[in-house]
Amino acid sequence: MTFIQSLIFILFSLTLPALWAVPKPIPNAPEIDASSYILLEFNSGKILAEKNPDKKVEPASITKLMTAYLVDKALESGDIHLTDEVTISEKAWRMKGSKMFVEVGKQVSVEELIKGMIIQSGNDATVALAEHVAGSENAFTEYMNHQAALLGMKNTSFRNSTGWPDNEHYSTARDIALLSQAIIRDYPDSYRLYREKEYTYNEIRQFNRNRLLWSDESVDGLKTGHTEAAGYCLASSALKDGMRLIAVVLGTDSDKARTRHSQTLLNYGFRFFESNRLYQANETLKTARVWYGEQEQVTLGVAKDIFVTIARGRYKDLDAVVEIDPKISAPVAMGQELGRLVVKLDDEIIVAEPLVATQAVNDGGIVQRVIDSVKLLFE
Repeated sequence: MTFIQSLIFILFSLTLPALWAVPKPIPNAPEIDASSYILLEFNSGKILAEKNPDKKVEPASITKLMTAYLVDKALESGDIHLTDEVTISEKAWRMKGSKMFVEVGKQVSVEELIKGMIIQSGNDATVALAEHVAGSENAFTEYMNHQAALLGMKNTSFRNSTGWPDNEHYSTARDIALLSQAIIRDYPDSYRLYREKEYTYNEIRQFNRNRLLWSDESVDGLKTGHTEAAGYCLASSALKDGMRLIAVVLGTDSDKARTRHSQTLLNYGFRFFESNRLYQANETLKTARVWYGEQEQVTLGVAKDIFVTIARGRYKDLDAVVEIDPKISAPVAMGQELGRLVVKLDDEIIVAEPLVATQAVNDGGIVQRVIDSVKLLFE
């Protein structure tokens, strides 16, 4: 091998690993023919794709997600029970659109009505549940708007429990994603019902309108919606390899389109991203010196689980730095902020969370305080 050939070989050998180390770029999110949409990672809350996420539109029967959430809340508090027998009002019985086919004056259990609302999208079942929880649908609607505010749904206004068309009844892709996230997080046992493909009541068999339940085994919810003004809508969620995604697609032109577009978004998220839990709540990440306390050390951690969603294959490139207050003096309360956890990918900060005390430290005695005062003179 000549000197020139050797030099070229050495330069190529040095350059090639550097080329391999360059991370693969994430392609742009797929373009989807819908009025608005959003793709959200459940644990980290990171948005992976969006289009007009805050555009106010009619949510149609996706509205029933809020009704279901409040029914779960009432069950949790003991205000109602699954075995309660609900007398079907004429208003519930007369509801048009999708129906469970309950009969006026008959008694139906809360458990059956929930299945009729979630699986069959029954407007009659939904109104019956709203009346049972709040006494009337109008009163229930006030609960809906109050809960929407609590969940941070800033661009949502409910006028009924079903999603029946109303000019003042609207929501957004972002707000629906937040609601979907709350349902899965707060009521995981009830959420299992959203994967059910069919339900038979009064010898009438009806199928869940979420077609993704048949075509993608990772999909386990949530809800479809359709009116002439809203178009065809779908809020869906899927769990694969420990990562859960929520996709909300609003305003498509057909049932097939909302299914296809939702699947496209979910495929994109799972193909190009990964989600990892970096730290658990109250896990000890560091210890720090405490002055004037009963003990000299305090353990530090984060108050909640910390998840990150990043480009697939980049986990090893994360860089975590713990910043601790330079002088910590007793007393220290459990949960007191004493620093900051910063996680970077390349030069971008992707996590910045308070570092808190995971234990309390009481004031030390007068002798300890004198000793520490002397030590500080030499620090």
